[in-house]
Amino acid sequence: MTRVQKIVLSSSRDIPFNKLVLSQSNVRRIKAGVSIDELAEDIGRRTLLQSITVRPVRDAEGGETGMFEVPAGGRRFRALELLVKQKRLAKTAPVPCVVREDGIPEEDSLAENVQRAPLHPLDQFRAFLALREKGQSEEDIAAAFFVAVSVVKQRLRLASVSPKLLDVYAEDGMTLDQLMAFTVNGDHERQEQVFERLSQSFSKEPHVIRRMLTEGAVRASDKRAQFIGLDAYTKAGGVILRDLFQGDDGGWLQDVGLLDMQVAEKLREQSEAIRAEGWKWIDVAPDFAYGHAYGLRQLRGEQIPLTGDEQATRDALQAEMDGLEETYAEAEELPDEVDQRLGEIETALAAFDDRPQAFDPEEVARAGAFVSIDGSGTARIERGYVRPEDELPTAPENAETDPADEPTIAARTEHDGTSVAAGTEPPANEPEEDDGIKPIPDRLMTELTSHRTLALRHALGENPDIAFVAALHSLCLKVFYRYAQDTCLELDLKSAGFSAQAPGLADSTLAVAFDARHQAWLATLPKEPVELWDGLMTFDGDSRHALFAHCVSLSVNAIYEAYNRKPRALAHADRVAQAVDLDMVAAGWTPTIDTYFGRVTKARILAAVREAKGARAGDRIEHLKKAEMAGQAETLLAESGWLPEPLRTPGRDVPNSVETDAIDAAEADADAAGVEMTADGGETAVAEDKDVAEDDSVALEAHATAAE
Repeated sequence: MTRVQKIVLSSSRDIPFNKLVLSQSNVRRIKAGVSIDELAEDIGRRTLLQSITVRPVRDAEGGETGMFEVPAGGRRFRALELLVKQKRLAKTAPVPCVVREDGIPEEDSLAENVQRAPLHPLDQFRAFLALREKGQSEEDIAAAFFVAVSVVKQRLRLASVSPKLLDVYAEDGMTLDQLMAFTVNGDHERQEQVFERLSQSFSKEPHVIRRMLTEGAVRASDKRAQFIGLDAYTKAGGVILRDLFQGDDGGWLQDVGLLDMQVAEKLREQSEAIRAEGWKWIDVAPDFAYGHAYGLRQLRGEQIPLTGDEQATRDALQAEMDGLEETYAEAEELPDEVDQRLGEIETALAAFDDRPQAFDPEEVARAGAFVSIDGSGTARIERGYVRPEDELPTAPENAETDPADEPTIAARTEHDGTSVAAGTEPPANEPEEDDGIKPIPDRLMTELTSHRTLALRHALGENPDIAFVAALHSLCLKVFYRYAQDTCLELDLKSAGFSAQAPGLADSTLAVAFDARHQAWLATLPKEPVELWDGLMTFDGDSRHALFAHCVSLSVNAIYEAYNRKPRALAHADRVAQAVDLDMVAAGWTPTIDTYFGRVTKARILAAVREAKGARAGDRIEHLKKAEMAGQAETLLAESGWLPEPLRTPGRDVPNSVETDAIDAAEADADAAGVEMTADGGETAVAEDKDVAEDDSVALEAHATAAE
């Protein structure tokens, strides 16, 4: 029977530090991990937790010299050396050492580093959590292990994920990035539900996990959340889901019902203050459809002048701003305090310039206001709109007039009550001569003004500039002066409302810019319609053209309506789009789940992805369910410039992403390697060497993932 050789461990003993020297046999040459300074601080706090491997230094005859070299544990030696230099450790302080005799020094160093198993990240997460549960603060843990507090918060958040999911991670059943994504929502049951859904899905990317965990929640950047304020929401018991591992724009508000209740209450408070101004009606809603004020006359108020003290304050602020801008005119970067002060001054000046307007009390009594939330999360107050039913009755144009007033030239009413159109009355007897001057008979007035109308038509046709002003005058009356009748031109301008409201249309950049232009013109034009002609005559040519373009733009109607098909009008819209070189990508439209992918069939989603990103990208998501496919398409086509057919301008190429060419090239390589593309855009491997096709697929998968 063979006896098992017993193992004899190397001896260990305390050796004074000044008897140790660093060996040149240490295999570690590249610095990695914790720095020498941090390790020295850790030793100073906890003392040396791991002994140092040493070998005796012998003389030429093989005798011991009393010195020991350190082939393994060089970083610990240098940390101790630093503590000695700092006089925090005595030169003769005993150091626990394992004394090795057999083998060679390089083997000691290599074995110590190779045989050491790194700590699994989950063990570190749980260790931090254990320290936290034993009373140490996040700051204490960060200081003890020389990491940022944010790192500790992240590790603690990872340790708080559902134990079931942590076990999966420990068995390499998910990646660290996926585990990070699960921390967005702290509800363990919800985490496990999402994990079960992922097990049946091909798409398991972290962004998919985050989206599934935040379904139904409201972004902190949402205007409702900005209107209420996150502090008010959390004080009321609301929960905010946060992502500690990537930018989340403030997180997600989970309690949507609480948020909506707070929004309604704050809007009600805002509306009560507006109602106290005396308006007949107040409409309140977080959102109004774009064009909600169409058909309503807008009152023209007078801006309340500044008081003497207010004007002095404004002048002082303006002088301070001018001085700061002059002082730092050549500075590449403003000091923080100066930049902050300039921002404060700009805000104060804007408040002076954006003062409320004063309206006629009689007009206020029959007008109203809209109270809502604008795109930045502040209250939007739209005052001074009069509904048609609240307008004062207007005298008809054919009403009897005083002889000193203008003569009636339209339809007149006969004595028997029948209405006869102007120009069609039967011949009337000439009035008998008498001493007084009577009004010109209606028939004669019609005849005279017929001659004048023809003459005006001819003269206006000979004078394009005045014709342009006359048309502009008529259009402005229609756009800016509701129910005004101060024009002899029978032109009309219709502005279609937006019956089907696209998501976010009212708060879009285009809507804000268009409304700002409209309000600027409204403030520029005279208050009363009778003053409009003289006002337009003072405008220069460029201003008239700009105003004309704005008025005409209001009549554009390129909206498709299933009940009112108008192919010729839509075809003309294409011609106009070509003429103005319309670019809907530059206009700010992007394909998202809400704006496109969640509203069309899977076939259209796949067609869009294949067109923008290549056939292979479409094949990768073809097996997904509709909701997941829409989410993947939104991610893939972000920043691609792809547009659906109704938004494209004829003759303008739809830009594809830069990845498309690379993917198409990869497909060509796949063909060369033996991958045959099918008629429907799929593929069939025909290479004899199956590994070649599989390797190509893996390479394309990695490329597409990197592109995401």
